[in-house]
Amino acid sequence: MANTYTQIYIQIVFAVKGRQNLISKENREELHKFITGIVSNRNQKLFAVFAMPDHVHILVSMGPTITVSDLVRDIKAASSKFINEKGWINEKFNWQEGYGAFSYSKSNIDSVVKYILNQEEHHKKKTFKEEYLDFMSKFEIEYDPKYLFEWIEN
Repeated sequence: MANTYTQIYIQIVFAVKGRQNLISKENREELHKFITGIVSNRNQKLFAVFAMPDHVHILVSMGPTITVSDLVRDIKAASSKFINEKGWINEKFNWQEGYGAFSYSKSNIDSVVKYILNQEEHHKKKTFKEEYLDFMSKFEIEYDPKYLFEWIEN
């Protein structure tokens, strides 16, 4: 698109269906590379990706050629197919419906990248549910709890 200029930074967060711990450390790097390829093939820029056993954080710079919902749909569809074809788990792998998308200014990018890449340490102190509800509060997003992810209580 000639004469169209954007600078939109979005952190995308989505969970494994049923919030099951299905993404192993052994497969994490391969999944990261695969998601990076999807984002790149959609002509978007990936700054960070990190998969915990039950959810994923991605920071991208979005251009004007795709919507957030289309990018997330593409990432979730292709990566679940990839995981199923690899046979990483004994059952059919699916991502949960929905996602969170949170926008940031350029000045916040370094801290968001560090936050995403430090997920393992972060989740020693806070559950994914606590983290996600904190995002909803921080970004002042009104929501109905019945439409949030399915939570497995430990």
